[in-house]
Amino acid sequence: MSRDIILVDPLPRTLDLIMEPSVRARLEALGELIVSEDRPMPPEEVERYLPDTVLIFGQTDMPRERLDRAPRLKAIINVESNFLPNIDYQACVERGIWVITPASAFASPVAEAALAMALDLARGITAADRDFRLGVERYGLEGNAETFRFAGAPVGIIGFGDLGHAFRDLIRPFKNRVRVFDPWLPKEIIEGQDCEPATLDEVLSESQVVFVFASVTSENEGFIGSREFAMMRPGAAFLLMSRAAVVDFPAMIEAAQSGHIKVATDVFPEEPVAADDPVRQASGILLSAHRTGGTRDAFYALGSMAVADAELIMKGLPPRLCRRADPATVSRLRSKPVTVS
Repeated sequence: MSRDIILVDPLPRTLDLIMEPSVRARLEALGELIVSEDRPMPPEEVERYLPDTVLIFGQTDMPRERLDRAPRLKAIINVESNFLPNIDYQACVERGIWVITPASAFASPVAEAALAMALDLARGITAADRDFRLGVERYGLEGNAETFRFAGAPVGIIGFGDLGHAFRDLIRPFKNRVRVFDPWLPKEIIEGQDCEPATLDEVLSESQVVFVFASVTSENEGFIGSREFAMMRPGAAFLLMSRAAVVDFPAMIEAAQSGHIKVATDVFPEEPVAADDPVRQASGILLSAHRTGGTRDAFYALGSMAVADAELIMKGLPPRLCRRADPATVSRLRSKPVTVS
């Protein structure tokens, strides 16, 4: 009698990172776990278990010829959170194999941090703290000479997926006018969230605070550069919260150092950032070490969402919590794999 094998190949994640014991027990109830957490699962081990594999948790290479050797496979659940070009997504669709990711688990914590960083840039909170420690603090109105209120300020959002939606809900009490640029969405979806569809130029030139939540695609690598930063309002805030490759990073640093805009970023072209990278000394930039989504509860949500959908799939039902890979859009994605959890 065939065994139900679950390949667990989750690097850079581990099961302990993404699953509480009760959630892991639910996963173990679905089949026999074959786990490789200290290194990517060796090809010979993958091949040995493919005929009996029903689920894959991780980022295992699955080209068409490997899918041919996995006749019982029902789902590939990507717990890294980026759909990578190492799977034949079209073949999976043809064979009814779900390829999904619980990446939306990170949307709420990133949105929360984006709001916190925006409030910091608007009100000069950490800048005022540094001045105080240096003994050059300014009081009252003088101390607010370069600040603005986030409440009521026009906001621009670039990229309106899970993160953009989570952020929109979070800022409703601030009563901002919100413009959205997302060429992958019809205006009905944007308007349904009380936002205004806008061009990229309109978002940049009309907003006091601009949030970048866009994924990297074949069409948008480096699409925000010197021209785009120059059209922003003097003193406006620009927050890069998704992927560094969507901006011309040196141009962003230059725009901040010139004093034209204020910048915050949680992502960088190369991570970890080198000790001598000039961004560490750049003025006008609030820095965060790609940590805004990586909260304890978010990692556990990653695992619980993945297991809940695996349970549905094993019952012959469609997943309800994770996002499915669509070949038409996945082929355009260019995000780098995550290397640090």
